[in-house]
Amino acid sequence: MTSQSVLFDAPGPKARRRMMWLNIVFGLVVAGIAVLVLAQLGAKGQLAADLWTPFLQWSAWENFLIPGLINTLRAAGLAIIGSAVFGLLFGLGRLSQSRIIRTLSGIVVEFFRAVPVLLMMIFIWLGLSQVNITMLRPSEYPLVAVVAALILYNGSVFAELVRSGVYSLPRGQREAALAVGLTRPQSLRSVEVPQALIAMLPALVSQLVVILKDTALGYIITYRELLQEARGLGNANGNILQALAVAAVIFIVINYALTKLAPWVGQRLGRRTSGRTKAEAPSLIAATKGAPTR
Repeated sequence: MTSQSVLFDAPGPKARRRMMWLNIVFGLVVAGIAVLVLAQLGAKGQLAADLWTPFLQWSAWENFLIPGLINTLRAAGLAIIGSAVFGLLFGLGRLSQSRIIRTLSGIVVEFFRAVPVLLMMIFIWLGLSQVNITMLRPSEYPLVAVVAALILYNGSVFAELVRSGVYSLPRGQREAALAVGLTRPQSLRSVEVPQALIAMLPALVSQLVVILKDTALGYIITYRELLQEARGLGNANGNILQALAVAAVIFIVINYALTKLAPWVGQRLGRRTSGRTKAEAPSLIAATKGAPTR
């Protein structure tokens, strides 16, 4: 199979020229809208230097933006790890040979996929405040609620990605694993799921971006993540629009780094699973004139 996509034909010269002109037109439209927005902001004094200079001071970053970024990355990191574990467990559950396990896993996955993340955050936060848990301090309730809600929702999405990735593999992969003596669970764990994860890596990375962005919903339950800290900084200096713009730029940079990480990880995993091949000329064994033959 070649590296060319089998989903659509490669565009010809006319199609490439048409796409180039469409990109130019849309780029000019976006640039015109951006200029118009900046002109309106300048007319209202929102581009004044005194509104942006507070972000050049270390105190703004030390007291607001960096702590908020750390809290955002902490919640996102815990949610990513938990979602991966949740997704693998329930993804394998949906692929189980047991009908009971498949049904229970399907109910859990479909339920948490259907409930909005913000609603789960609020329910978990209110539930923790009503239950006396000695291991947690009240100040930790927002973090636990944010992480738990993100795990339940995004873990369900991960489970569906695992299931769809396994079903998209050729049937020969499973048949070959069974032919060499592996059981069905061993085939899933050792052959099918690793290949499915590599195939679904772009979708998985896009879901990591969703996890990172959804941490911003935590400000509603008083979790002091980046958006909440940026709002506090903006309220203190009277430049809320500028503070939110800086927070948006930080989110864009982190998400862009995640999207660029996906091809690199995919190439590393692909080389590790496929191995390296050596191009060698075929050797022919020919019998010499005096050598005995069988």
